[in-house]
Formats: sequence, structure tokens, C-alpha cells
Amino acid sequence: MQHSFDVVIIGGGIAGASLAYQLCREHRVLLLERETQAGYHATGRSAALFSTTYGNDTIQTLSRMSEAFFRCPPPGFCAAPLLQPRGALLIARHEQRDSLAARLGTPGTQWLEGAALQELVPVLRADTIAAGLYEPQASDVDVASLHEGFLRALRTRPDCRLCLESGVVALESRADGWHVRTERASYVAPLLVNAAGAWADELAALAGLRPGGLLPKKRTAAIVATNEPVPASQPMVIDVAESFYFKPDSGRVLLSPGDESDTPPGDVWADDLDVAVAVERLEAATTLRVQRVVRAWAGLRTFSADRSPVVGFEPGRHDFFWFAGQGGYGIQTAPALARIAAYLLDPRLGEAPDAAMRAALAPQRLGR
Repeated sequence: MQHSFDVVIIGGGIAGASLAYQLCREHRVLLLERETQAGYHATGRSAALFSTTYGNDTIQTLSRMSEAFFRCPPPGFCAAPLLQPRGALLIARHEQRDSLAARLGTPGTQWLEGAALQELVPVLRADTIAAGLYEPQASDVDVASLHEGFLRALRTRPDCRLCLESGVVALESRADGWHVRTERASYVAPLLVNAAGAWADELAALAGLRPGGLLPKKRTAAIVATNEPVPASQPMVIDVAESFYFKPDSGRVLLSPGDESDTPPGDVWADDLDVAVAVERLEAATTLRVQRVVRAWAGLRTFSADRSPVVGFEPGRHDFFWFAGQGGYGIQTAPALARIAAYLLDPRLGEAPDAAMRAALAPQRLGR
């Protein structure tokens, strides 16, 4: 028996969930997720910082467009605030000052050095770190509540469905729409949305289309115990070259080497060497000394060649829609990006992008 829907979205991470949230008001939406838990791979392994100065110009614009949703979510969307104050400090060693100075004038940031820098983050080594660019409005994101808020709206619609443990094994485009077969059931819909994250290119190939050139990259993170406490109010500290970052986490420190290793789609694990690199960089920049690694993990962040998301119809088709390549910015851009995608699919439901944003997201820009 085949089950019929208006839209099938493949991928239950933050991308697929946010778009399902927008579309389920007017459409019968099926959201398929291959794992036992939606958002298992990338969404659930995010460092979860909201910053309007992170990423390229397209990402920064999308983040600013998303800020109102984060700070004032719709009634009933979540039980607690989605954002908690954190702040973010971009730091530079003496030889990196020019790189940091190039970011002067970024809205919402403050240049710090000397005593002001030490007062904000006392563990920084004064002889090593020359200056910082501080974004006081940067915030921690409650990713679980954000993701669940999107999924809850889908679950409350009687004609919509979230199916877990439903990896797609076959796709076929026929006159009556896409025929989608999973290990458990078969479905048909006139519109297919590729929100498969690291598997987006594999899904396109399964649909008989050329890959989009999306590259999954591994990012490592760890929780460590240190020789001295880090105040819970301390901002996230990020090296200007993004070679490491750290922030307080429940009495310990979360840190990452900022790695981006090309990695095939799949479940990924932290490598001891990458964790050691993160520890070395932390200890070189601060007075902290790592006593033990409490736990470590890795996740996949999937990028296009220009590090902007890929959002739009496959050129020459109106039944296959790309919604992938969010990289490390999928959480903080989710509200705006889903509104734009919803508009492109059904102008009644979303937010019209301007011409520059539409071009920056379109699959055509990648030579498709």
C-alpha cells in the first residue's frame, strides 16, 4: 500500500524539521528520518551558539533575519527561552591583529585589548593574546527545544507524519509524482525535498540527478576538566582563524580544534589526535591546563563550495527541491532559511527573499 502526501521531506535534522514546520500548516507533509532519533548526526552535536557575526555575508544576513524568532518564538513553541546570554569573543595573537582588525566595524561588536580583555576573560595569556572583538549579544541556543518545537507542530497535524527508522532505499519519478520506498513502507508525493544533510548528494544520485558538490566535513569537540574553574558567565572564545574555540560547560570546558576534515557520510567519532590538538591550542592561549578529557565526540557539517546553503529547485525541474549545505550554521539560520524555502515552494507560507539572497542560495550558482 502506498501512502500519499503533498510533500516528502527527507532528513529530520534542523533543516527538514524547520521546513516541515512551515509547510505543515497548508500541506500534507511526510518527514522521513533514517535514524531512531531525528537530528542525531549534526543537529544534536552542535556547539549551539547564535551569533550574527559568524559565517559569510549570506550566513550573517540569514542569522539577523532569524534573530526575532529566537528571541521571541511563537506562543506555545517552547517552554523556556531558546537563547541564553553567552557573548562571543574573537581573539587574535600578535601576528593575527591585522586579521582581527579587518573585522572592525562589524555591527554589535567591541574592540578589546589590554586590561579590558583580561577583565572579560582572565584565563587568556596576556603575553600571547593581543586583542579581541567582543559580541555581547551572542547567545547559547537550546537546540533540543528548537528542534522539538519544529517537530511538535508536525506531529499535531493529523494529515502529516514523522517517520523514524525510515531510510530511503529507492526513488523514482513518475507521472503521478515521486515514488519513495523505505525499509518499512512506500509513499508517493508530487514534491520531494532533499534535506538529507551529509547524505544530500547520495540522495540526489538515488533520484537519478547529478550531485550538488556538497562536502561533509568532520568537526570534533570535547568536554574537559581543567586546573582552574572557568566562570559560567564567560563568553565563548574563538580564535580569529577558527583554529579552536572554547566555552564553559556545567563546571567544565567545551572545546574544539575547529577541524574540517573531508569525511564520507556516516556516523563519525572523535579522533584522539584532534582532541590533543584542541588541548594544545587551548593551553597555548590560556592559563588553563587540561587534567582529563571527560568525553569527546564528532559531527558532520556539510558545505557547498562557497559555504552558503543550497536552497531551490533542481534546475529544469519543479518536483525536486534542494535544502542542504547549511554547514556549521544550520541552527542559527534555521528560522529564516525555512521561511525562504517555504516561500519558494508555496508563496503563501514563507518570506520572499530579495534577488541577492535568492541568487546566493540558488543551486544554479554552483554550475548545475
